[in-house]
Amino acid sequence: MTRAVLFDTETTGLDPAQGHRVLEIAALELINDLPTGQYFHTLLDPERDVPEEVVRVHGITARDVAGKPRFGMIAEDLLAFFGAGPLIAHNAPFDFGFLDAELRRIGAPALDRGRMVDTLVLAKTRFPGLPNSLDALCRRFGIDLSARTTHNALLDCRLLAEIYVELTGGRQRGLDLQAESAAIPPAITYANDRPRRPRPILVSDAELAAHEAFLARLKSPLWLS
Repeated sequence: MTRAVLFDTETTGLDPAQGHRVLEIAALELINDLPTGQYFHTLLDPERDVPEEVVRVHGITARDVAGKPRFGMIAEDLLAFFGAGPLIAHNAPFDFGFLDAELRRIGAPALDRGRMVDTLVLAKTRFPGLPNSLDALCRRFGIDLSARTTHNALLDCRLLAEIYVELTGGRQRGLDLQAESAAIPPAITYANDRPRRPRPILVSDAELAAHEAFLARLKSPLWLS
């Protein structure tokens, strides 16, 4: 069983070297590349202004983050959720760069780049020369974008989780028919929890005779070859 974490950040700008900060972070747990429903999400006080041009992108205003925890207050919980497995993001160097800058501010080590999985690189490898933004990939894979009116870290993570499944082979990735068939109980349980058992279909002699008469009227039927 392989655990990974997919994450996304929203920030006050494009470059941490210019003093821009993280103001939202979300992360989803994946087991064998599928979401488990476990997630980490918080808004953060960036300890600086939130420029109007970035508010138009993600919709998060200074009022929204007023009184929210600072990064140092949530770092321990975030790193615990990250664990030791792969860290997946779209345009991952951007998100890794911002988190590294936040970690430096509290005297913590940077994230291990060996853990980085960049879905943008995966998408460019699979679809060279095509648009590979989150929106473009959602449209390509038929993933519902109706809720994405602005960037939102948690929603973007959930969309990216669906994209990641498609980029890594779809929901049949790692399918083991032998293992699954061995695990199927003799009774099949439906949503109403009433067990049903397969019922054999019995054919009468008259039905068999009618079928043979029908085949006799066909020219070289495959069923008799």
